[in-house]
Amino acid sequence: MHGVSLPQHQFARYAETYLQSRDRRHRDLIQSLQVACRSYTRVVLRLRAQAEAEARVASATVRDRARSPARGWGGSSTSVNHIPNQYPTPKKSFSRTSSRAPSPTSMFSHSQHGHFGHSRAGSLTSPVLHHSQSHAQFHGQGGATGNGAGMGSFQSPLYRLRRAPLLQVFVPSPDGDWLSDTSVVECEQELKRAGVTHLLRAGDVVWDAAVGDEGNVGRMVWDGSYLIDLDYTYSRSGDLPKYLPTLAFPPSYFHRVVRTMSARNPICHIDIGPWGEEIASNLQLLQDRMKTETPQGGHHMVVRWVHRSTFTIRPPASGKPLRVSVPQCVGPGPAPGGVWLIDPGWYGTVVVEAEGTNEGLADLQERCRGAFPIRATGAAANLSVSPERAAREEERRNVFRILREKSRPGEIWIRTVTVKERLLPP
Repeated sequence: MHGVSLPQHQFARYAETYLQSRDRRHRDLIQSLQVACRSYTRVVLRLRAQAEAEARVASATVRDRARSPARGWGGSSTSVNHIPNQYPTPKKSFSRTSSRAPSPTSMFSHSQHGHFGHSRAGSLTSPVLHHSQSHAQFHGQGGATGNGAGMGSFQSPLYRLRRAPLLQVFVPSPDGDWLSDTSVVECEQELKRAGVTHLLRAGDVVWDAAVGDEGNVGRMVWDGSYLIDLDYTYSRSGDLPKYLPTLAFPPSYFHRVVRTMSARNPICHIDIGPWGEEIASNLQLLQDRMKTETPQGGHHMVVRWVHRSTFTIRPPASGKPLRVSVPQCVGPGPAPGGVWLIDPGWYGTVVVEAEGTNEGLADLQERCRGAFPIRATGAAANLSVSPERAAREEERRNVFRILREKSRPGEIWIRTVTVKERLLPP
């Protein structure tokens, strides 16, 4: 029970003491902590399997009720006024107002995804049927809901549905917080000793508890074959590496698992080229108000110009999953044939923002890959460049930030990331 009962900061203290003394007594303690972390990892993966199994059963139950209205609920209407002996029929009912303003770019109001109990017409509705409609619209069939709760009764502080699991290993690092290649290989060996390598999936986060719990120290991501480090190009705390396409995971999959500095928005890697023509047709230059923080801690509202456009990721009519367009540096995906598939959590509207300058417009045009007229991209696009520089430019075009405050189920906001935000030299 060390993996649950022992405070997290104690792991790093015991590892530091062991590296300084190399005492046999401390060695026995280190081995016990390694065994505890292996057990913790097995428990978390077992909880994931249990949560997904319950979600599949609950989803199948809802579909069976929808197909057979004579069983279970006794009616096919979504209103409980037609369900006898369930809820009293109110004499007068009113629409429940949302505390969040409706989106100016989407036809879906906030009350349509996230608030259960009242319909837009004012009549009481069934939470299960309302939930199944939102689930089918934004997350497809057989999956889990975007809020992580799912349609089942699964609840655990160690794992949330449709979120990345945080697995633990215990490998004392002689090189400090930054794990060497030898330490990373030893972390992979710990996963093999735990017997969970066949249960790992691309996107699983593994934490070496022996190096501390400050920020993302000791956290790595499983790419399907190996553990890879986080990317520190645009953040000192680390972001998801480019080898994992963001569209293959739910938008909030790594939330609070891969931490971000203060209130900064996480980095994502998305190729918007397949929707370039739609982005070009919806492009607008708008004024936007945003809150900025002063060095003294105060906040001010400023007005800025932004280029804003939208595109829609539609669920396929045939039910066949959509493929993700990935660069050559990305390895094979988990789907049959080694392909990456778009997660149903991205189905809906995606709002793209860029700086309201000529440079910001040119950057957005380059990301759309030929959707704009050639004259709009300038003559510099015709100049020959080296393969290395072309590869770097290709990677830069896929870098965005997810705007958490503006995003909601069915409508995800992203913003282009420019070279000015880069911390490491190219």
